[in-house]
Amino acid sequence: MIDQTLPDIPRVVTGLAEAGACLVYLLILRRRMAPLAFAAIAVVGTLALIATQAAADLLPLPLWTLGMLAAVLAMYTFLRVCLDSTRLATVYLTARAFVLAELVASLHWQLHTFFLPHGAITGPAIVLLIVTFTGCFVLAWFAEARHLPRGGEVDAGWRETVAAVAIASATFGISNLSFTGANTPFSGRIGHEIFYIRTLVDLCGYIALYAQQEWRREVRARAESQAMQSLLRSQHDQYRTTKRAIDEVSRKHHDMKHVVQAIRAEEDPTIRARLVDELEQSIADYGTRFRTGNAVLDTVLQAKAMTARDEGIEITCVADGALLDMLTPLDLVTVTGNALDNAIEAATRTENDGTRSVRVALFAQDAFVMLRIDNTYDGVLLREGDMPRSRKPDADDHGFGLRSIEQTVATYGGSMSINADERWFSLRLLFPRPQKSGDSASR
Repeated sequence: MIDQTLPDIPRVVTGLAEAGACLVYLLILRRRMAPLAFAAIAVVGTLALIATQAAADLLPLPLWTLGMLAAVLAMYTFLRVCLDSTRLATVYLTARAFVLAELVASLHWQLHTFFLPHGAITGPAIVLLIVTFTGCFVLAWFAEARHLPRGGEVDAGWRETVAAVAIASATFGISNLSFTGANTPFSGRIGHEIFYIRTLVDLCGYIALYAQQEWRREVRARAESQAMQSLLRSQHDQYRTTKRAIDEVSRKHHDMKHVVQAIRAEEDPTIRARLVDELEQSIADYGTRFRTGNAVLDTVLQAKAMTARDEGIEITCVADGALLDMLTPLDLVTVTGNALDNAIEAATRTENDGTRSVRVALFAQDAFVMLRIDNTYDGVLLREGDMPRSRKPDADDHGFGLRSIEQTVATYGGSMSINADERWFSLRLLFPRPQKSGDSASR
């Protein structure tokens, strides 16, 4: 055992290291209280961590792990009281702070036993403690401030938190293996090498946690970039749709002037009636085609129908739009807009021989509402897991439409399913029906 050969880290040093590690994150992230109150709580928290370590030192060796768990709980409480963050995010930060504290305490004690082998707490020992702790925690603050939101809140999910706790647990277990038992294949047995192994393992653990946070930051930045690109594409598509509508109306206005002149000049009542019928027919498409009972759904259908018409695609719809009144306008546009965009894009991959088609059906089925969108396609369906994969050249920057639909439907307790044969692709969205309503259908 280590206590039979070299003195281990004094508990007060371990407590100070844990407090210093917590302060690194507390000085970066958003706190709950004013600076003066935070300073008072920081002093109390530091004393509590030292007291927890002192109490753990009184426990017998078999309960050593229990003492360390109490120290981790004290660190979590310190962070939880001060930080404006969720419980899950606090657990994530506690894992990171614990490994940082272990690394700094281990490095300091390795230097202490090398330069001051007698182990006594003297003036030089205190200077070494201050220099080592200050240098390490200042470096850690600059490193952490690089990828944590300054004055913000850490967003950690279950997956990231479980991974961080697993890395911290493995780091702590391996680094202290030599202190709990020398008779294992992985335990050190030679004096200062034990300290070196512990510091090295703690450093590897800290690097692993740092790399995990850096990876999360890059993923978030990439998602934000993709969202911005999607927004810009959407605005560009909206501009093109508006411009096309204005051009079409201008062209029709120009044509109508000649038709009106021809009607006025025509003396034969039969020919005049035929010209009037043709004129009425030519402007029929500019009225509202869709009346589902939901104004938002009607607008989306009307806009997508104009795009589809340019591609030779016919959109037919049988829907009781009132069934989707439970969705917010933004969610309704997200679901139907993305679904129709995908359907129109897939339909354009077939031969333009009059068979391109998109069908929309919305109806009640027992206690559920079914939104079904079917479209013709070329029969080629690439998959990535359970989801179709985008066939665009830059596939990594696309394929978010179905995922966005699935997430939106899930927020209403619904589900999404996909079916396809050689000619038809079918997207089916099932929502729980909040209340019964009439099942009328309109076109």
